[in-house]
Amino acid sequence: MHKIIRFFQPIVEFNIRYPLWVVIIAVVSAGFAANYAIKLGVDTDIANLLPKTHPNVIALNQLQEVAGGETEMRVAIKSPDFEANVAFAELLAERSLELYYPRRGFNYFNRAEFRRDTDILKDNALYLATVSELQEIIEFLEDEIETARQEANPFFVDFLDDFEDDIDEETDDRSIDRFRESYDDLIPPEYPASDDSTLVILTLFPTGSQSDIRYLEDMFETYEELISSLDPASFHPEMEVRFGGRLKRHLNEFESIMDDVFNSFALGFSSVILLVMLYFGSKKYINYKRGDNSKQRHSFWQHLIRTPVPVLVIGIPLLVSLLWTFGITYFYLGVLNTMTSVLFVILFGLGIDYGIHYYARYIEFRASGKSVQRSVLEAYQRTGTAIFVSAITTASALFVLMFADFRGFSEFGFIAGTGIILALACMLFLLPALLVLFDRWHWILLIKRSEKSEVNPIIRRFPYSRTIVIFGFLVSVIVISLSGNLRFEYHFGKLEPVFEEYEQFRDFTSGVNQSSRRNPAYIVADNDDDVFEILEQLRERKRNNPDTMILDVEALQERFPPNLELANEKLEYISEIRRLLQNTFIVNQESETLDILRRGSQTTEPLDEDLIPDFLKNRFTTRDGEIGRFVIVYPNRSLSDGLLSIAFKEEISEVVLNSGKIYHAASTSIVAASMLELMREESPYMVIATFVIVFLFILFSFGNLRWSLIALIPLIIGLIWLFGIMLIFGLKFNFYNLVVLPAVLGIGCDNGVHLAHRFRDEGRRNMWEVLSSTGQHITIGSFTTMMGFSGLLFTTHPGLQSIGIMAVVGIGMTLFTALTFLPSMVQWLEDKKMMHD
Repeated sequence: MHKIIRFFQPIVEFNIRYPLWVVIIAVVSAGFAANYAIKLGVDTDIANLLPKTHPNVIALNQLQEVAGGETEMRVAIKSPDFEANVAFAELLAERSLELYYPRRGFNYFNRAEFRRDTDILKDNALYLATVSELQEIIEFLEDEIETARQEANPFFVDFLDDFEDDIDEETDDRSIDRFRESYDDLIPPEYPASDDSTLVILTLFPTGSQSDIRYLEDMFETYEELISSLDPASFHPEMEVRFGGRLKRHLNEFESIMDDVFNSFALGFSSVILLVMLYFGSKKYINYKRGDNSKQRHSFWQHLIRTPVPVLVIGIPLLVSLLWTFGITYFYLGVLNTMTSVLFVILFGLGIDYGIHYYARYIEFRASGKSVQRSVLEAYQRTGTAIFVSAITTASALFVLMFADFRGFSEFGFIAGTGIILALACMLFLLPALLVLFDRWHWILLIKRSEKSEVNPIIRRFPYSRTIVIFGFLVSVIVISLSGNLRFEYHFGKLEPVFEEYEQFRDFTSGVNQSSRRNPAYIVADNDDDVFEILEQLRERKRNNPDTMILDVEALQERFPPNLELANEKLEYISEIRRLLQNTFIVNQESETLDILRRGSQTTEPLDEDLIPDFLKNRFTTRDGEIGRFVIVYPNRSLSDGLLSIAFKEEISEVVLNSGKIYHAASTSIVAASMLELMREESPYMVIATFVIVFLFILFSFGNLRWSLIALIPLIIGLIWLFGIMLIFGLKFNFYNLVVLPAVLGIGCDNGVHLAHRFRDEGRRNMWEVLSSTGQHITIGSFTTMMGFSGLLFTTHPGLQSIGIMAVVGIGMTLFTALTFLPSMVQWLEDKKMMHD
């Protein structure tokens, strides 16, 4: 590594000779990169965290291409007057479809859904029933006729009546229940209204994409103005109109993440600036006061007004590296995801460490009486190796993540690794130019320390070293033995922020269009025969799996026959039902179910597709307005629990037909389940590969196994103690905070490398001098990184919050072990004469 540092030394010497040109070129190039970096947006779609070649992602993209995958906007209208509600909703629907969006040249909404014409469905209800439901209806009617016949016989005595009444009633109920459930789902009320008719819902379908944030913002603003212009109070004084739903929640989530990232960075950045100013301001002033009194020509206030200088010296190279990084990211990726959106904070914390070490050493050399040029070069020569090893090791470990299929890992690895390399380059080559300029302009006030203030290093043992080592090992063994109790958070709801506006809207609209059929998955088939085979296979899985996650499976082809042969088969069943309904024993029987069957069995010829109302066809219709070959699978439980989502995905994700053709189910829940599985599968390999890379680079740097292991102490022991803290406080891993582990690895590696290099280079029993110098530097470096992450602790997003917690605790543990366990181990080995030999 020393050869590499010497190889690049001419660049540093060039920067010392021409500092102004170096700074100008760096700043101009950073300005160019900034022009693209600010264009980066955040993609909150979890489907984009999986590789584009993943079967479920391909299936989801196919579904969106065929069906559109549109998310509706719901408008709730509430007042005591039902007629007024309907009148306002109809006017609002008309005006909504007229709203024009000049920026994109189309109307905001392409269709509206409110009044539902159900007469045609009620008259032909049995034509839309499945064959199995028609068979169950026939069985039900035959049972009803037999029961009525027996009850009409005065000589009939049922001796088993007491034992079979309940069983027969349950059987009869089951035979008709499925049809009634389907009937209620297919034929809803005329208006989507609450039971007391005080609330109606208008559903609008936007024309634009939900990923177009500007479009959503303009749409909601324009719609607010439209509602105000229609004056709801003129329809009824108590009328209240609200709009929202998942579309508005999507916008709120995006805005929340952007606000959280900005606010957390602002908080972390300001606290880091304050810490850097205080630390280096006091360090420079103390070194200045230790100089010869005859040379101390500057007052305290002159020093005070220069306290922002360290921020500029370290901050300018860091900012340049960040702008370069995200400018490159724009060209390579084009967008950030939810995980990489916080990388500005992470890279800020990681990159500033290198500047702190370099600048702190520069101050020490200048205070010892060396010239500006000599101090810059010696700081580069003495600190450069440790900074280089630390940065290259961390970057290489991060670049390993690029081999992951999970794009949350791979994109994180690319951006973070690139950022570390660029931060290293700026700190080693741009920072020296700034030091020369600021010192030349007398912005850095330092003089040679007086000989009277020179302090000879005191050789002292590190206290309680043996006790600390034994205690540390015992704690680590206990944590390792309990590590099986570490848990992963699978519940998506606990990782998402609660949006009060969305929850209030849900409460406001509760009771309208409530259905147990939620979060369906779709399979897009190539032909009608495949549709029926997929239906049969999925129903067979449901029957054979006692822990099935399938509630129901449906396809319009099953309800609306796609060919004349199937249509005639249905008509024969309907004809048989009409015959049974005319049976003398039940023809005059009064029953709601029988009345539904009498009206719904009027179909005598195939029904024209155009007669099916749009509200029924919509969920089966393609973008082109044709009946699609969609098989819809409904889960029987909520999929907010990732484990249930995985179970649902495993049951229906892949369907292999007898012909060998393979179909994959598509839904955001299935994609989320695939993401969790992929993360769970790749995480151990990524962590192991990262650690191996770190170890190999450190071994190559030190060329000695013993010193390499010593340098890894803060990393290994710190991580183990982090897991111990997690066990004590019940903290869990999740797909957000897992990406922090590489950052913790980097900081732990950084601390260990710097201390181990100083311990080895400074000689035997130089413990306290190393700790008072490099120990201070790694403490400030770790604290600045922790402060950078601490802004995330105050975000409203639980996932981002968990990143902050994991980072602060993890970095804190690696710092604690670097300042206690590592010197204790070195002291213990020195006592056994196993060091510096």
